Amino acid sequence: MTRRTTLSKLAALATLATTALLPLAAHADALDDILAKKQINIAVPTDFPPYGFVGTDLKPQGLDVDMANYIGAKLGVKVELVPVTSANRIPYLQTKKADLVISTLGKNPERAAVIDFTAAYSPFFQAVFAPKGTAIKTAADLAGKTVAVTRGAIEDMELTKIAPASADIKRFEDNNTTVSAFVSGQVQAIATGASVAGNMMARNPQLGAEYKFVLKDSPNFIGVGKGEDKLRLKVNEIIAGAKASGDIDKMAQKWLGRPAGTLPE
Repeated sequence: MTRRTTLSKLAALATLATTALLPLAAHADALDDILAKKQINIAVPTDFPPYGFVGTDLKPQGLDVDMANYIGAKLGVKVELVPVTSANRIPYLQTKKADLVISTLGKNPERAAVIDFTAAYSPFFQAVFAPKGTAIKTAADLAGKTVAVTRGAIEDMELTKIAPASADIKRFEDNNTTVSAFVSGQVQAIATGASVAGNMMARNPQLGAEYKFVLKDSPNFIGVGKGEDKLRLKVNEIIAGAKASGDIDKMAQKWLGRPAGTLPE
């Protein structure tokens, strides 16, 4: 191999290396883009009360919507809410249709392989709900009471572990039937997920139903594009401030009927 050939190959390799680095050098990170355009696009649910749903004024509302607007206010930018479903919320983040996903997103290894997560911002839980006048604070208070639950659901398994022997657990085949049993007065209490309960309470305010005690907690995290560390750290800073000020607890109390409590970082 001649010296010229060697130099030519080295030059070609250098050009390839430089070209490969150009997109990285030219790319401004997500936080810089958001602050420059003074707008952040945040994916939220609109069919999953009490976290995100369309109100009577046809505007999105709910805990996730409040959190999205809170982050926008702290960044000093306009918030563009992007409605998503469970199926498309991660693809929207990956294709940059959204800068953040605030949509009852649980954290698991499969998702962590393709997106990054902030600290947790809200609880997602299964709990026992009953009318305000029903004296239930702990599992022991279910003694002698009838409780509706969906057969085989997480809340069924958790309730079975702790319910006193005298509790009359009525198991139904799906959430709609379980809710119908409670709404129609067939049972005194219902064990279900926060989203199912939120929808039930919104549709049936006459029940005066409220959160009584938790069965299982599964926190929600905010999804961030892979490698967008600057944005992730900034949102973590906002979440930490909201926890310290009590704003996170206020949002949870407003929409879930209970404070957020201790959430993982």
